[in-house]
Amino acid sequence: MTTVLKTDIQGVPRFITGKVRDVYDLGGALLLVTTDRLSAFDVVLPTGIPDKGRVLTQLSAFWFDRTKDVVANHVITTDIDQIAARLKAAGATNVDDAMLNSLEGRSLLGKKCQGIPLECVVRGYLAGSGWADYKKLFAHGGEVILHGHHLPVGLRESDKLPTPLFTPSTKATEGHDESIDAKRAVEIVGQELFDKLQSTSIALYQAASDYAAERGLIIADTKFEFGLLDGELILIDEALTPDSSRFWDVSIYKPGKSQPSFDKQYVRDYLQTLDWDKSYPGPELPDDVAKNTADKYREAYRRLTGREL
Repeated sequence: MTTVLKTDIQGVPRFITGKVRDVYDLGGALLLVTTDRLSAFDVVLPTGIPDKGRVLTQLSAFWFDRTKDVVANHVITTDIDQIAARLKAAGATNVDDAMLNSLEGRSLLGKKCQGIPLECVVRGYLAGSGWADYKKLFAHGGEVILHGHHLPVGLRESDKLPTPLFTPSTKATEGHDESIDAKRAVEIVGQELFDKLQSTSIALYQAASDYAAERGLIIADTKFEFGLLDGELILIDEALTPDSSRFWDVSIYKPGKSQPSFDKQYVRDYLQTLDWDKSYPGPELPDDVAKNTADKYREAYRRLTGREL
């Protein structure tokens, strides 16, 4: 199984290296290359997941196009020929067939903008950290106020929430993002922009959820990133992928417990069986764990787009 764990485009500056993406500065645009790296418990593992980067890029491109009437986005192109031309124009010195083959299907050329320092999380169901926080609050009895939102008492894990909740978090360069309430978010971005981020995030989530339901999937929660371009709010980074969203199969959805999801669950489950202290370097993954995880990513793409990679 071939994977791309790192990239090396010579002659252009590297803008940032994230857990999954290598981002290059082409002057008037940024090139986002999504590798097959996978992180778990905030550690990038030495084993890559085949096709993961291609799934994330192409699924994001699908959603960017589908939601462009909800909010504009940063996409210039994902076409490899156009990307090759922009790389050469920007001064890249090693643009050859081998390099382009490694970039094809996993690269997105995006507009430069001013990033907004919030992760815009929308929760439609009670899962993950939202469920963990709810349990702690519910255990104390009385009213449950989760990140500033009043919720009914007695909800179960994976229950659908009465209405989608906007629960932003800080953007941590290392470790975990920190959930914050509306008051703190307003302090960071101001009331007007906060209101716009909230309404746009919920509109995106609702539009995507309605479509996913037609494909037999539930979007339990998701997170978006936004930027400002000439004063206009635009959607950036990635959108509605298994790395940023929790997808569940409607046909086997049963609230009251954790639900199987189309993401790196196989990896998390495997790692929990090991005597590993969750510090770098992480352990190698067995072939079957990597394969099962890759299959889940591909299935999410197939179910949502109706296409094969």
